[in-house]
Amino acid sequence: MLRGAGHGGGDARRRALRSSRRRLPGWIWWLLGIFLLVGLMLFVLHHNQKEQFRPPVVDNGSEINEVPHEKVNFSEELLSSTSFARQLADQMTLAKAYVILAKEHGNLQLAWELSSQIRNCQRLLSEGAVSGRAITKVEAHPIISRLARLIYKAQDSHYDISTTIVTLKNHALALEERAKAAIVQSAEFGQLAAESFPKNLHCLTVKLTEEWLRNPKHRSRSEENRNSTRLVDNNLYHFCIFSDNVLATSVVVNSTVSNANHPQQLVFHVVTDRIHFGAMSTWFLINDFKGCTVEVRCIDEFSWLNASSSPLVRQLSEVETQGYYYSAGSKNPEREIKFHNPKFVSLLNHLRFYIPQILPNLEKVVFLDDDVVVQKDLTQLLSIELHGNVIGAVETCLESFHRYHKYLNFSHPTISSKIDPHTCGWAFGMNIFDLIAWRKANATSLYHYWQEQNSDQLLWRTGTLPAGLLTFYGLMEPLDRRWHVLGLGYDVDIDDRLIESAAVVHYNGNMKPWLKLAIRRYKYIWERYVNISHPYVRECMLH
Repeated sequence: MLRGAGHGGGDARRRALRSSRRRLPGWIWWLLGIFLLVGLMLFVLHHNQKEQFRPPVVDNGSEINEVPHEKVNFSEELLSSTSFARQLADQMTLAKAYVILAKEHGNLQLAWELSSQIRNCQRLLSEGAVSGRAITKVEAHPIISRLARLIYKAQDSHYDISTTIVTLKNHALALEERAKAAIVQSAEFGQLAAESFPKNLHCLTVKLTEEWLRNPKHRSRSEENRNSTRLVDNNLYHFCIFSDNVLATSVVVNSTVSNANHPQQLVFHVVTDRIHFGAMSTWFLINDFKGCTVEVRCIDEFSWLNASSSPLVRQLSEVETQGYYYSAGSKNPEREIKFHNPKFVSLLNHLRFYIPQILPNLEKVVFLDDDVVVQKDLTQLLSIELHGNVIGAVETCLESFHRYHKYLNFSHPTISSKIDPHTCGWAFGMNIFDLIAWRKANATSLYHYWQEQNSDQLLWRTGTLPAGLLTFYGLMEPLDRRWHVLGLGYDVDIDDRLIESAAVVHYNGNMKPWLKLAIRRYKYIWERYVNISHPYVRECMLH
């Protein structure tokens, strides 16, 4: 009984448990339904989005559902007269011209509106170029329409095509005139700066002149040095410098002796004018240059250099020549400033044609300009064989550049009948002269002949180089280019290796190393031979 009763109670409990599992509360069923509905909606929405952004699929067995844009050559689009890109580009070009006109007439609102549409046009053209597709009418039409309205508005304000052309032409002519004026003004200012004597150099000259006048011992020593046998000894190495610049001459002498193997064997013959004679003499008397000999002479000592013997002296005494070179202004606005530099006709500058008369006892001499710096031993230069020629020089021609026809007027029969226009030009500034050959060729008389022929300046403008090219025509021995490197006074791009290998570097041009307008890249070469420890130099604040 008890066992049967126990079995009956267990069955009843299992039936009750199954019944309770089947009867869940209603709110749970509602919650489950809502979750299912929301999930179904999210699934459908996500599926539709994927279908919307799915790229077109090409099926070989069916039609193509979507055709991609065809790639085009955008450069050809811009050249095509029927393309919208060409229309946009043309409208944009015209709009830019009207922007200038609108600004010029003070219509800033119209200029701003045109600039805004130009930017839109540029943006659309840029997008077309990047994507490589043709610009469609739908894209181009709004911009073209707005630009057309604005251009019509500009034309209505009298900015028509003829006005545009005239205005732009006037602009171009005005800019061209301003550019020409700026070039002329720059040349004039540069020439004035090159011709001027810096106040620091003037200060040094004044102090040295005061020293010369104050100390009679300097004058007596200068006279004693004139009698030195070294000045006429052909076993020594002789150099000549003609200058009125004390510091520049000092740099030439100092750089030469500093790089010489035997500086005691060097003799310098310096000629200056009357104004700078005392200062030049004092400087070389109170400073030692490694035992070399320096003779300073005044150009006024050369009584033979007069109007009866020298065509240049005779020409300089004429009123026309004085007015051409020394007048404060010029009546001729077309003149070239550089050809009116008085230095071109200074007697000091032309003394190079009278070296045998200045140094009658010497056989060979090296001529140095006052704007050079010596970097190697020049004594070897005096041993170079000139093969009977008068002058040794570095040629400057390169293909057709710097040949005789660049310096001389070959339309004149006096030149064309005697000279080959394609002869290679050469440079003054560092030259070796064989004075025996000079006297034999009577080169100074040749110089006088050509100066007389050029009295009306029809053979060449001015300067010493054209006269030298004619005087020493057929009498020049070419030297290795490394002896003389030119251009440090105007060329900013000379190869550093060429400068380092040069025996002499030449600051020819307006940008002299003692001027503020000097090329900074080359200035240190010159400055390292300036005696900055001298009290006069420090006092005049040269550095």
